[in-house]
Amino acid sequence: MKLVSYEVAGRPDIGLVVGAGVVALGERLGCVDLKSALPRLGEIESLSGQKPDHSIEDIQFLPPIPNPERILCIGLNYMTHLRETGREPPAKPMVFTRFASSQVGHLRPLLRPRVSEQFDFEGELAVVIGRECHYVEPGDAMSVIAGYSCYNDGSIRDWQRHSTQFSPGKNFPRSGSFGPYLVTPDEIADIRACSLVTRLNGMEMQRAVIGDLVFDIPALIAYCSSFTSLSPGDVIVTGTTGGVGAFRKPPVWMKPGDTVEVEIAGVGTLTNSIEDEV
Repeated sequence: MKLVSYEVAGRPDIGLVVGAGVVALGERLGCVDLKSALPRLGEIESLSGQKPDHSIEDIQFLPPIPNPERILCIGLNYMTHLRETGREPPAKPMVFTRFASSQVGHLRPLLRPRVSEQFDFEGELAVVIGRECHYVEPGDAMSVIAGYSCYNDGSIRDWQRHSTQFSPGKNFPRSGSFGPYLVTPDEIADIRACSLVTRLNGMEMQRAVIGDLVFDIPALIAYCSSFTSLSPGDVIVTGTTGGVGAFRKPPVWMKPGDTVEVEIAGVGTLTNSIEDEV
């Protein structure tokens, strides 16, 4: 299934994508957001035969989970990215957090903040948790996943480098994006074999397969669920691959008028334009 959070005429709703249309789920399920609907995926699947209420063209995309309790991002988690930074693989996952207010949905503009021109792209796979869990064993980790999505962990590089803590450079308002859809695991035979590609103005900047992760998805879920309980709708953003703008010569920064795309095979393509903060 492909699930979506969206607005029509300013009214938020959640939906099931069927062909080129969307079956509205909010009133049918009595759920106010996708996070609260995740424990009812079986019931949602039974609605796939309903006539769509909207066309895809008529909705304004929100992040699939607009209000996650936790967004846990993983740094330096692709071998290709480690090589371009010149660093050794970390002994444990490098975890930092994003705030929900720092992300926008598909086709919504990202904002380059007024305090920096070093606005970088980071195409990533987002893993969304489907049920309450704590101390998940790696062998059980895939069973707690509700679905996958694309993520652009937009980074303000000079602010990220103010200290050893990444968070200041990762949480400017509307600096990251998430979407378009939440795709359930049954849609994807092997997420490790899926390609991850980032394009800036149509030019390919990043490419890898998910299998290039230093810490794979089960390892990340096991680690994150040990230091905190995970809840439905929590997001683990699994890291970016090589090719980021900061390590190009000369560096490549996103600027107003640019368009950035993050595409993951079987998951979708997340597209955003760039605007300046006013």
